Amino acid sequence: MKKVVILGSGAGGTMVAAKLRKELNPSEWQITIIDNDDVHHYQPGWLFIPFGIYNGEDCTKPKRDFIPKGVDFKLDEVIAVDPGKKLVECKKAKYNYDWLVIATGSTIFPEEIEGLENWKPDPKGDVHSFFTLDSAEALFERMKTFESGRLLFNVAEMPHKCPVVPIEFMLMADDFFKKKGCRDDIEIRLVTPITGVFTKPIATKILSASAEEKGIKVTPDFSIAAVDLEKNTIEAANGETMDYDLMVSTMPNMGAAYVEESGMGDGMGYVFTDHHTLKAKQHDDIYVIGDATNVPTSKAGSVAHYQAEIVVENMLLEIEGKEPKPSFDGHSTCFICSGEEKAFLIDFNYKTEPLPGKFPFPGLGPFDLLGESYLNYWGKMMFKWVYWNLLLTGEELPLEPQMIMSGKFMPRA
Repeated sequence: MKKVVILGSGAGGTMVAAKLRKELNPSEWQITIIDNDDVHHYQPGWLFIPFGIYNGEDCTKPKRDFIPKGVDFKLDEVIAVDPGKKLVECKKAKYNYDWLVIATGSTIFPEEIEGLENWKPDPKGDVHSFFTLDSAEALFERMKTFESGRLLFNVAEMPHKCPVVPIEFMLMADDFFKKKGCRDDIEIRLVTPITGVFTKPIATKILSASAEEKGIKVTPDFSIAAVDLEKNTIEAANGETMDYDLMVSTMPNMGAAYVEESGMGDGMGYVFTDHHTLKAKQHDDIYVIGDATNVPTSKAGSVAHYQAEIVVENMLLEIEGKEPKPSFDGHSTCFICSGEEKAFLIDFNYKTEPLPGKFPFPGLGPFDLLGESYLNYWGKMMFKWVYWNLLLTGEELPLEPQMIMSGKFMPRA
């Protein structure tokens, strides 16, 4: 009996397990998923919790509900991987493998910023995040009572979960405070180490115009070095300071500790990964998916979905003795809620920035790329159902893993 071991049962690991179980003969292949948490989190939903749109129950379900029949689920914590011996060491047991898929994602590490060494989510505190369920719930409580002052959103460093989330949060905050009747008393400011609200020029121009129209201020090129919790200030590496009344931060993000301790990491806990085949660069018989990779594209659910297609295809090719295909192009698709039940939509890859057009069907849509519409918003809201009912079960969707140029066009200068 040959063995596939998948580390992590988030979106990426679960999709790979579902697809592999359909392709590999159960009498010949044993598939095992190892995870230290038995609760599955719909991570895109964390953004909506601070605004009271979703709650914790909307964003969580038992992981075992999505483990395919014929796949073993082990509740255990990975300590180390020995690629030479093809061995995974966990707290409770050790697991041999023929093929390994690393899908253990990333998480926030506030202690990487001076002054946040002991930070914990606190509904009454002035420093918040929403990249865990408890931090999103704490921020919801704080947002309900915040009615005046400076709301500062800080991008601590790159990469973090989904590069459009900062501007999306700010646009949604603008709408949230308008509905509360206190928007005129609140300054909303994005403070980021990059040169603008996003990393791609065309999308940055459009999103910046939306932010300016809503009175959202942007401070670029600010690399945070420290936080003073008593003075409510942040300090940049160059000594510049800025005060806040309520700060929301991406926090530094890092991969799983065992990745570094096993000698597979890039210094931040992400696995050195071939950008196109999604194989671990330094080790045979290992594939990497989702936030665990160090490929230069978004750490977002859509990326994990596209990557799952490539990972499974390439694993099956190698099992048959063939070469893996360099098929992954960095494809990412993101809805960006902009308030008033509207949203933008972007679709891009390693080489091509977001362009106007229609998605997913060229010329037909129904969604508008780089356009702001009600339909885009409901597309994002509908995605939660798609996620729970189709993506995690490995169903085929009308979405190509590679970005298609048909139906897209270059906007006029």
